[in-house]
Amino acid sequence: MVENNQVEAARSVVQAIIDNVDTVIQGKHEAVELVVLSLIAKGHVLLEDLPGTGKTTLVSTLAKSVDCGFRRIQFTPDIMPSDVSGFSIYNQKTQDFEFRPGGVMSNLVLADEINRASAKTQSALLEAMEERQVTVDAVTYRLQEPFMVLATQNPIEQFGTYPLPEAQLDRFLIKLSMGYPDFAQEMRVLELGDSAKKAIHPVATAQQVLQVRQVAEQIHISKMVFRYIVEIVTATRANPEIQVGSSPRGGIALTALSRAYAMLRGRSYVMPDDVKYLAPYVLSHRIALSHEAKVQGRTAQDVIASVISGIAIPYCEEDALRG
Repeated sequence: MVENNQVEAARSVVQAIIDNVDTVIQGKHEAVELVVLSLIAKGHVLLEDLPGTGKTTLVSTLAKSVDCGFRRIQFTPDIMPSDVSGFSIYNQKTQDFEFRPGGVMSNLVLADEINRASAKTQSALLEAMEERQVTVDAVTYRLQEPFMVLATQNPIEQFGTYPLPEAQLDRFLIKLSMGYPDFAQEMRVLELGDSAKKAIHPVATAQQVLQVRQVAEQIHISKMVFRYIVEIVTATRANPEIQVGSSPRGGIALTALSRAYAMLRGRSYVMPDDVKYLAPYVLSHRIALSHEAKVQGRTAQDVIASVISGIAIPYCEEDALRG
């Protein structure tokens, strides 16, 4: 079991990244926290919101806060899969083929407006997101860790877009919406201008992120909490408002993110309340609502909330949680 001093050291690294991003992204602490925790949990993030709400700024600020590689892929209808994964080109001097890396060959990858690319191009990300590798001309290239895809999409404008298939959505650890800032926060954004962005500097290295990940993986989860996670996931498959429930990958993702969240809270063990808080972010994009639920105006978040409320939260003594 991980020691408390290890948890505290890892927590300080994660908190430093969150605080650094918070200086630019005003009033969105919860979203910033979840994105950074997704990096620690080896997950990918889908940011779905209106233009101008800070999606791209959040990603670029996170990239500047961690001293590692960063690439942006602007998805358009004419972008090719080779632009994402890379391609081989014949070198006349060496009389051989050379591999030219695509945009996904980096640590942090921004897939901007991902739903504007065709399904064929979107699928170029599937292997990278799940296996952390790309295969070009039967040759497999491992991606350098830490690796994370942060994708953005506009939920309103549908002309010229291609909805993400369920298989692609399932590979995102969480789906977030930034939302508009409140009056005071928007005033602060105008006052700061570009000064906050220019002042951003790295506060953690790639090696530190990998070390924090190792600590997070050792955070203890009791059998009662494991059971609670499985109960929530399996309940999505039996709910009449849900046509297609969450896959087992949803439970795996919820487990990983719960460990990272508990570590950020300075604990060496996961509590049921951690799971309850994170479940809507992890599971909402992994379900398909029934026709009746859509007609009634229900959202995936509403349905997941009702699923969670119908499951008893296990009472666990702290000693039992610690194992």
